[in-house]
Amino acid sequence: MSDVNTIAVVGTGVIGNGWIARALAHGHDVIATDPAPDAEARMRAALDTAWPSLERVGLADGGSRERVRFEPDLERAVAGADVVQENAPERESLKRELLARIDAAAPAHALIGSSTSGIMPSRLQADCAHNPGRVFVAHPFNPVYLLPLVELVGGEMTTPAVIGRAQAFYGDIGMRPMVVRREVEGHVADRLMEALWREALHIVNDGVATTEEVDAAVVYGAGMRWALMGTFLTFHLAGGEQGMRHMLEQFGPALKLPWTRLEAPALTDELVERVVAGCEHQAAGRSVAELERRRDDFLVRLQAVLEEYWPEAEGLEGRI
Repeated sequence: MSDVNTIAVVGTGVIGNGWIARALAHGHDVIATDPAPDAEARMRAALDTAWPSLERVGLADGGSRERVRFEPDLERAVAGADVVQENAPERESLKRELLARIDAAAPAHALIGSSTSGIMPSRLQADCAHNPGRVFVAHPFNPVYLLPLVELVGGEMTTPAVIGRAQAFYGDIGMRPMVVRREVEGHVADRLMEALWREALHIVNDGVATTEEVDAAVVYGAGMRWALMGTFLTFHLAGGEQGMRHMLEQFGPALKLPWTRLEAPALTDELVERVVAGCEHQAAGRSVAELERRRDDFLVRLQAVLEEYWPEAEGLEGRI
C-alpha cells in the first residue's frame, strides 16, 4: 500500500484529465493546474465523459468526482501533493522547465512522474536542483482512466526506493506498473506501436489496403490474440507442441525477407488526405465523443474478460 493522499496533476489535456478521473475514482484528492483559460471547463467535461465508465468498473471507497480542486498557480498546486503527475506537451525544454519548478515547490517526500511518451528521464531530471532522484517517467495509455498499463522508467539519478514507492502508488490506483529495465527513447509500448504505425502508413501509401482494411486486419486477426497473450506468447503457440523453439527454427529465416520497412513514408499531402479520408469514412459521421463512448464501453467489457482469463497478470510489476 502507498501513503499517498493528494495528487497534483499538471496539465489537463487528454492524458492529464485521464489521470484526474482515475485518481478521483480511487478515492484520492486531486489538485489540477493548467495555464489555459478554459482548462477547468475542459477538465469538468472530461470527467463527465469518463465517470459513467468508472462507475461501471466500480469506484473505490471514497471515490468521488467532487474531490478535485482547480488551482491556476503551479507552485501552489503542487505545494501539498504526495504525488505530482506532469502532462505538458511533448517538448523537452518545456517539460524540463516545468519539472524544475515542480521540484523546487513540491514537498520533499513527493514523487514526481512525467507522462512523456518518448523523452528519457535522465534528460527530464537534469535541471531539477533540489531532488532530481525523485523524478521518473510514468507513461500511461489513453484512456488513462481505463487502460491499466503504466511504464515506470527511472533516470540516472532516480533511486530504487522512488521506483518502489511509485509501483505501490500506481498499483493502488488500479494500474499495472511495468518497470522498464533501462531508459530508451519511446520506452517499450510506444516503440512497438510505432513500428506497426509505420507499416500501416506504408500499406495505405502503396495502395495495398485502406485505413479501414488495415484496422480490420488488426482487430480481427492479431489484435484479438494480442489482447490476451501479447507478441511472444502468441508466437510460442505458433510453434506447436515444441513452442517458440520450433517457431524460430521454422519461421525465423522469414525475418530476413524484405516484407517490412524500417522508415516511415514521407507524409505527403496525398498520403495525409488518404489517411484522413479513410478515418472519416470509418467514423461514418460519428463524433469523436461518440467513438470515445463506444471505445470505453468495449474496454470495460474487455477488462472483465482479461481479469477472468489472465489472473497471472497480478504481480506483473514484480516480473518485469
